[in-house]
Amino acid sequence: MAIIPDNVFAETVTEVEHYTDRLFRFRLTRPASFRFRSGEFVMIGLPPKTEDDKVVYRAYSIASPSWDETIEFYSIKVPDGPLTEHLQKIKTGDTVLMRKKPTGTLVLDALLPGKTLWMISTGTGFAPFASLIRDPEAYEKFDQVIVTHTCRNAAELTYSINTVEAVKSDPLVGEFARDRLHLVTTTTREETATMGRITTLMDDGTLYDLLGRGGLDRDQDRVMICGSMAMLNDVKSRLEDMGFVEGANSAPGDFVVERAFVD
Repeated sequence: MAIIPDNVFAETVTEVEHYTDRLFRFRLTRPASFRFRSGEFVMIGLPPKTEDDKVVYRAYSIASPSWDETIEFYSIKVPDGPLTEHLQKIKTGDTVLMRKKPTGTLVLDALLPGKTLWMISTGTGFAPFASLIRDPEAYEKFDQVIVTHTCRNAAELTYSINTVEAVKSDPLVGEFARDRLHLVTTTTREETATMGRITTLMDDGTLYDLLGRGGLDRDQDRVMICGSMAMLNDVKSRLEDMGFVEGANSAPGDFVVERAFVD
C-alpha cells in the first residue's frame, strides 16, 4: 500500500452527482484541521494503485464555503485527462487525496471596498463562486452580488442554477441573498432565453439591460473572473480599458482573476 505524504489529506467521498457527460460534482469529508478562505483552490489527486505510481494533482476550486462541514468540488470530465479520466469514476466511499495548503486570488480580501460584486464565469469556473455566494462575508461587504455563468448547453447550467436557488433558502445566508443575489445564465450553442458570450452581452449592453442597471463603474463595482483563458483575457482587457486595476492578496484592487482551475 502506498504511503500518504505528510502534506496530504486522504479524504472519503461522501456524495457524487453527475449532471451531463461532461460535468459532475462530489463531496469529501473535511479534515478538522483544514482551513481555507471561500474562493480558494487546492490540489487534489487519487491514491496511487502501486508504490511505483506517481500521483497526478490538479488545482480545483473549492465549491463549498469556508464554514461547511464537507468539501465540495465541481469538475469537468476529460476522457483522456491524466486525473479527470479516473476522477469521474469515483463513488461514495472512495478516497481522494487533497494537499493541505489552499491558495488563490478569488478571495474577498483581494478586492477594494465597493457596492456591487460581479462574478463572471464560464464552465466549471463557477465553482469558486459557489463557495463565495454561500459566505456571509460577501453580503457584509457588498450591497449586491451578481453572478454570470456561460456554457455551451442549457444542461451545463444546472449546477449554478441549483446552487443559487439553494443559497436563497439557506438558513445562514438566505435572508441576505434572496433580494441581493442575481444570476445571469447564457449559452453559446443551444438556443435558450439568453444566448451569447458574456463579452458580447457586455459590449452591446444586453447584460446590463437584463439586470435593469447601468454598465460597470470602477467607483462602485468589483469583479471576479474565472473560466476559460479566452474569456479571462477578454474580460480583463475590457476592465483595464475602463480603468479597473487588478488586485491581489498583497495589494487589493478593482478586479481579480483565477487561472488555476480545471476546465
